[in-house]
Amino acid sequence: MSVNNPQTREWQTLSSEHHLAPFSDYKQLKEKGPRIITKAEGVHLWDSEGNKILDGMAGLWCVAVGYGREELVKAAAEQMRELPYYNLFFQTAHPPALELAKAVSAVAPKGMTHVFFTGSGSEGNDTNLRMVRHYWALKGKPQKQVIIGRINGYHGSTVAGAALGGMKGMHDQAGTLPGIEHIPQPYWFGEGGDMTPDAFGIWAAEQLEKKILEVGEDKVAAFIAEPIQGAGGVIIPPDSYWPKVKEILAKYEILFIADEVICGFGRTGEWFGSDYYDLKPDLMTIAKGLTSGYIPMGGVIVRDEVAKVLGEGGDFNHGFTYSGHPVAAAVGLENLRILRDEKIIERVHAETAPYLQKRLRELGDHPLVGEVRGLGMLGAIELVKDKATRARYEGQGAGMICRQHCFDNGLIMRAVGDTMIIAPPLVISHAEIDELVEKARKCLDLTLEALN
Repeated sequence: MSVNNPQTREWQTLSSEHHLAPFSDYKQLKEKGPRIITKAEGVHLWDSEGNKILDGMAGLWCVAVGYGREELVKAAAEQMRELPYYNLFFQTAHPPALELAKAVSAVAPKGMTHVFFTGSGSEGNDTNLRMVRHYWALKGKPQKQVIIGRINGYHGSTVAGAALGGMKGMHDQAGTLPGIEHIPQPYWFGEGGDMTPDAFGIWAAEQLEKKILEVGEDKVAAFIAEPIQGAGGVIIPPDSYWPKVKEILAKYEILFIADEVICGFGRTGEWFGSDYYDLKPDLMTIAKGLTSGYIPMGGVIVRDEVAKVLGEGGDFNHGFTYSGHPVAAAVGLENLRILRDEKIIERVHAETAPYLQKRLRELGDHPLVGEVRGLGMLGAIELVKDKATRARYEGQGAGMICRQHCFDNGLIMRAVGDTMIIAPPLVISHAEIDELVEKARKCLDLTLEALN
């Protein structure tokens, strides 16, 4: 990235001297300096050098209604003037949190009408760990402590969130927690070998039952999974996977936690990924699209039968200073109103998602592309050396090369290993989808040239 604006250098110096960034190689960041983003509108960003960039990742999967929505700014300002903060501890509440709980319940799957608010999805999954173990203790089964997650699943980066997730790099640095087990992911392209997608989906689902029996049903509290794995590389399970998982869950007395932090609030073309796959979770983690990322907020939507047990069990000794923050709740309420009144999710379902998926699939003819997959406003492009064998450019960092070309050519597309992924704002237009795909093709061309 060439730098012409002196202020860019000043900000990069501040970064080097004072800021520790999340998920960053600090030595590399200091050498290169971060790209400084200064403004945004709709689906585009601008950096401090004046470059216009199409945000193919909606921030971090979260800016559902796009940048620059004055209604959300107004909702935050008005709430700050009236009640900028108060907590929900000690038998106290405030209208924004209560109204948002009702609004979330109205769009949640049937029978899920209770919400516990947090400051993020990571905190939501910490809450899930505490809540399911407390639930089973109240049911007279305190030995049910084990939670089963998936290898390469992502459930946040707090201690419990990272432990519940199955990201090796995170576990290598900080370990995990006792009482958490992991099973294989339903990643057919990367791990399916010679099996058909449906056969592999059945096999991956059966690993859940195998783990339940290995640990002992009497010790298993819950299974946690994203309807579609996001940070793991937009892993869309084979069609056979979720029906088989539902069949297994119905056989055993364990809870099911659907992590909807990425899939929730319209990304699949339904309100939740659980709606798309007809799942029946007992708890659902939410965040990101709840406020379109304009202000931090997360939570857990709880099935009524679980909430009833919790409601009869005395103190639940868990919570956060910012649980149900009134300003975040006010923004969340207005964000849900925009999604509902502007019929954004209906438009995604009927118009823009089908168009995005059609245009993305056109990239499958590129010599560097082994598979293009997607659903709703999610997509993944697998970079390979050999289409027939799915062999990668081992050790050459194809994904990072492509990501850099994207940055340099006005597109944010994320690299997960050698998988390029997108999750644009839900309000992206047909013309902007065309722009995204054209820029992606150009960056694939440049990447192939660099690799060869």
